[in-house]
Amino acid sequence: MTNTKQKHDPYAALRVRNFRLYILTRLVNNIGFQIFDVAVAWQIYSLTKDPLSLGLVGLCVAIPAITISLYGGHISDRKNRRTIALVMLYLLILNTIALLFISLNIHEVYAAYGTAPFYIILFLGGLESGLLAPSIIAFSYLLVPQDHAPNASAWRSSSWQLAAIAGPALGGLLYGFMGATGTYAISASLTFIGTLLIWFIPSQPVASSESGETIYDSLKKGIQFVFKNQVIVGALSLDLFAVLFGGAVAMLPVYASDILVIGPQGLGILRASPAIGAVLVAFWMAHRPLKGAVGKKLFIAVIGFGLTIIVFGISKSVALSVCMLAIGGGFDSVSVIIRSTLLQLSTPNEMRGRVEAVNMMFIGSSNEIGAFESGVAAKLMKVVPSVVFGGCMTLVSVGVTSKIAPVLRNLQYEELLNHAQIIKETA
Repeated sequence: MTNTKQKHDPYAALRVRNFRLYILTRLVNNIGFQIFDVAVAWQIYSLTKDPLSLGLVGLCVAIPAITISLYGGHISDRKNRRTIALVMLYLLILNTIALLFISLNIHEVYAAYGTAPFYIILFLGGLESGLLAPSIIAFSYLLVPQDHAPNASAWRSSSWQLAAIAGPALGGLLYGFMGATGTYAISASLTFIGTLLIWFIPSQPVASSESGETIYDSLKKGIQFVFKNQVIVGALSLDLFAVLFGGAVAMLPVYASDILVIGPQGLGILRASPAIGAVLVAFWMAHRPLKGAVGKKLFIAVIGFGLTIIVFGISKSVALSVCMLAIGGGFDSVSVIIRSTLLQLSTPNEMRGRVEAVNMMFIGSSNEIGAFESGVAAKLMKVVPSVVFGGCMTLVSVGVTSKIAPVLRNLQYEELLNHAQIIKETA
């Protein structure tokens, strides 16, 4: 008897040429961004020796990103998404070059202006990121068929996490052996190469032709779409509070410098550890089709993430700390892949820019706001209690979201597929 069950292809999305190019360009770009992040964090902390200064790094990126991201979603749904992404990436490269020149005379600049030049450049980077994220993510959704959405999400996550492994490790090594100037030069070069690769991906059609719609009405429609969908708003809320309170990554320079005493090279290892776990889990999920009770899987993943943050917070062993960060990264990868799949299958193409903008406000910027929260908490409670507190609050957020979003808690993957088919037929 012939087996009519379709065999799962773990490389389905990667068989699409344009998606392969997208994965490559995002991998190279994100390695450059991760190197930049390590250099900025270590340089600022080495100058100030104040954990609050690390929190301010996150705040300087989050405020402008949140402020402009909805507008970024609006233009993403009205203009050429590839063009928007290219312009923003080139501006981010200029930011890195600016810090390179500042680092050439860092002691004179710091004596005259303190850390203000760093925060100004980070603020500009936040604006550019707020315009970049909705366009480049929504652009990627058009590169593969909807049937491959979970597989594409797993490979997107894998590429990001591979960058999060290579970038911090490379950034720590570069900073330790070449200093800030050489590290920024490598970061800018990689980002430039990654950006050039985008030119080989054809532009996609503009998502919407509603040229008569005002910006206010466009943004209102996007926000209403998100908040009327319990699945989307529940998933975003769950990750928002998990990332907001589970921001241990922001305190890694303190752990590397003062608690574990492993220097900038060790910081690179700590920064890479969550991504090691995440990329292994993402690779595993690419080989196993998403199905069944995706809602419950999402909640379990966030619970696991919170528990690993608590153990990491109290650990004074390098091996245990690295292990907890890696396991936490694996749980976070499950959450990211499920949430990305929910967004892609639940959102019409003409709304994706604005929905991704709201997603960035909830999740992307919550990384930076979480960094600020971690910095403030560390200032008030000391570093270790603040990290443990964040992990506990992550567990509380799971309980609250479970109560207020029962549709998400009980969601089955088959329901998502049916909804996506309805969207496709009515488009």
